[in-house]
Amino acid sequence: MRFMSARKPLVIALALALPFALVACKQPAANAASTGAAATAATSDQEDESARLNAWFDRKYEEQLRFTPIQLTFLGRKELYDQIDDMSEAGLRKQLAWQAASVEEMEAGFDYDKLDPEAQLSWDLWKKQYESARDGLPFLLDGYPFDQMNGMQSQAPMFMINFHKVDEESDYVAYVSRLRKLGTAFDQLLEQGRASSAKDIRPPKFAYEGVIDQSRKVISGAPFDDGTDSALWADAQAKADALAKDGKITVERAAELKEDARKALLEDVKPAYERIIAFAESELPKAAVNPTGVGQTHPDGPAYYAYQLKRNTSTDMTAEQIHELGLSEVKRLRGELEKVQAQIGFEGDLQAFFKHMQDDPARLFPNTDAGRQAYIDEATEVIDNIKQHLPEYFGLLPKADLVVKRVEAFREQDGAAQHYYPGTPDGSRPGIYYAHLSDMNAMPKTELEVIAYHEGLPGHHMQISIAQELKGIPRFRTQARTTAYSEGWGLYAEWLAKEMPGTYEDPYSEYGRLMSEMWRAIRLVVDTGMHAKGWTEQQAVDYFRANSSVPDAAIRSEIQRYLVYPGQATAYKVGMIRIQELRRKAESELGEGFDIRGFHDAVLGGGALPLDLLERRVDGWIAKQKKTTA
Repeated sequence: MRFMSARKPLVIALALALPFALVACKQPAANAASTGAAATAATSDQEDESARLNAWFDRKYEEQLRFTPIQLTFLGRKELYDQIDDMSEAGLRKQLAWQAASVEEMEAGFDYDKLDPEAQLSWDLWKKQYESARDGLPFLLDGYPFDQMNGMQSQAPMFMINFHKVDEESDYVAYVSRLRKLGTAFDQLLEQGRASSAKDIRPPKFAYEGVIDQSRKVISGAPFDDGTDSALWADAQAKADALAKDGKITVERAAELKEDARKALLEDVKPAYERIIAFAESELPKAAVNPTGVGQTHPDGPAYYAYQLKRNTSTDMTAEQIHELGLSEVKRLRGELEKVQAQIGFEGDLQAFFKHMQDDPARLFPNTDAGRQAYIDEATEVIDNIKQHLPEYFGLLPKADLVVKRVEAFREQDGAAQHYYPGTPDGSRPGIYYAHLSDMNAMPKTELEVIAYHEGLPGHHMQISIAQELKGIPRFRTQARTTAYSEGWGLYAEWLAKEMPGTYEDPYSEYGRLMSEMWRAIRLVVDTGMHAKGWTEQQAVDYFRANSSVPDAAIRSEIQRYLVYPGQATAYKVGMIRIQELRRKAESELGEGFDIRGFHDAVLGGGALPLDLLERRVDGWIAKQKKTTA
């Protein structure tokens, strides 16, 4: 019922209108003045209460950050720089208890009805974040602590190499401390993995194989064996040498620090990875080879999947509704692809056209280092073109730079999806668009452009950088993550880029754009197919192949991603469609008064919001525009 209080400004408007009627009836002027003063006082109360709540949010967010030293580092901050997150069940329950107490404190200490609309959004988002975490607690053992996509076995070295910056000697001491603590974090996650296994909850065989392969790669090479320097050891040496080169420490001290790191790698990191490998190897015989989804393999699978759908789409859509939406979108996009086929002049049915596109060597970069560099160069080039045109479509512009990089060798996978890591809020570290380039046959030229728009500009880098740089809203909102919003924006950005000059200039690039959207439509079908309808991995692969020209290696990687990350893949199209609907609504209601820059700023200017809260924000912008142009 609190949402009704968002109508309070209408009450104020009526109060302001009433005195004019009274004046017309020859009432004393003092009545009008007193009513106007009351309205002014109400506005002042609203501003005061909103400011008080925003200050409280900032204090509580600082408290919350103390639970996650890793997030502090991602933000470019060095508090708790020698610490690793508590990843135990007890640690998670402690965080949840803190969140529950914070919501109680908020509801007891502030009056929702006295807040301005933006502060009400913050209130609702803070509470929704807690409720989502609370609702997920019964499924603590349903998640996979180690898999081929998101496991700490690959995330930890990536984090240490790319995000733990060493500018002073104390930073290096903290670096070594973190290496020492990785074993504790891994053991906490292994405890969860063993508890899940005891309930017959485990990922498919391919996930364990990926974990074993990645783990072995991390601890291959010096100082772990006689090979060339491992990625972690090369990084540890480079960071110590850089301190010496900059005159921060002596060469002798650098040697001492490197020896400290070497011991940590051998005494803590290597045994921790060996424990992960041993656990994964012990699980291999029990894991499914041609698996189906969690709805069939987990004791509480249907409920767990329903939770994941709600968490990822931020809607109440059922698996059946999402499945039907996917089938409808696949049908529509097949029609769009047939139009491109006619434009290219290819004879035959759509399946033959897919095979032609998949087999055409002209659409591939050479599978060489030169080909990999060419991919990075071309991706950078198309992003640079978008940069020139951003002011025509956005008022808010990102300050942080963007770089395109190849995924590190120890976590690179043939055909795996590209991804984005945010820069720091102050812009000191750029955002990174990572590409898996180990197999260039899985990276067709037709899709280079559209993926760069999704991961870079005007996609994830645009959205996340703007969110981090926002002023006037609580800091927790600048770092909020809502999958349907973020991934919906990324897919909307692919579509939006078509309106910008110098994009999708030939039918092959347009084919790539449509195939990228088809990719996401297929996700709706196969994710729900596996997790709610009992499809096997191979059934999902076959459906994907029948409706796309995506390379086989990429299809297999995608399906395996969906199996270990249930529900996440449904967020893209659900979010995109909602943003497109909001734009059509704004265009319809505002007519010639519609401003594309204003609309995009309304969508991006509040941070990542659940789709219902985003709709409220856009509706508020539409109402404000109507009032301005009236």
